Amino acid sequence: MANTILHKADSRGLADHGWLLSRHTFSFANYYNPDRMNFGALRVLNDDIVEAGKGFGTHPHDNMEIISIPLEGDLEHRDSMGNVSVIRHGDIQVMSAGTGIFHSEFNKNSDQDVKFLQIWVFPDKKNVTPRYDQISLNINDRINKLQQVLSPNEDDEGVWINQNAWFHIGRFSKGINTEYKLKAKGNGVYAFILSGNVTINSQQLKSRDGFGIWDTEKLKISSDTDSEFLLMEVPMVI
Repeated sequence: MANTILHKADSRGLADHGWLLSRHTFSFANYYNPDRMNFGALRVLNDDIVEAGKGFGTHPHDNMEIISIPLEGDLEHRDSMGNVSVIRHGDIQVMSAGTGIFHSEFNKNSDQDVKFLQIWVFPDKKNVTPRYDQISLNINDRINKLQQVLSPNEDDEGVWINQNAWFHIGRFSKGINTEYKLKAKGNGVYAFILSGNVTINSQQLKSRDGFGIWDTEKLKISSDTDSEFLLMEVPMVI
């Protein structure tokens, strides 16, 4: 029988720095909850809003796969590898921090907030050469179907990371059902609802709820309203 864990939207950690409003699904920075350290290889899921013209100054990372998914606005990225870029809704960015990198992220807009998801996944190998990549996806390819945005394979759809993980985003109309079959034995799926109401394997979920499920081969997903959600399949043992 499948195991599950439910994280309601209002149960997440909150950090309000004025220029930054961040909600933490898992323990992060000053938010510590021993029951919420990770979901398998999924270590961080931050739901961030950055004020116009503000951002994160240069800071280090190592031995982590770091994924950014912009939801609204333009986020400028700079790093110690010489990359300077802007990511927007429809893009996905990945950094393999490996032996160590420094980077900064700033809201490129002067008149609107930036909203983005910051996700950390434990890598399956340490001390790799640091790497940066970003791609633009066709968001129409996620209408009433699951669009793959991340995988372990360089030649597969989406970006790739050093982990046996797959991410998909779906934007579904009310009343549409779908099914997700897990790609690898020993993996679980953490679903994060971006908008609307969704039922996954009989669990009703609302906007910004998180739901983890493992020891199962597939998910049955029903879009109870117009909805958008992210599925993160990751190894449960790290």
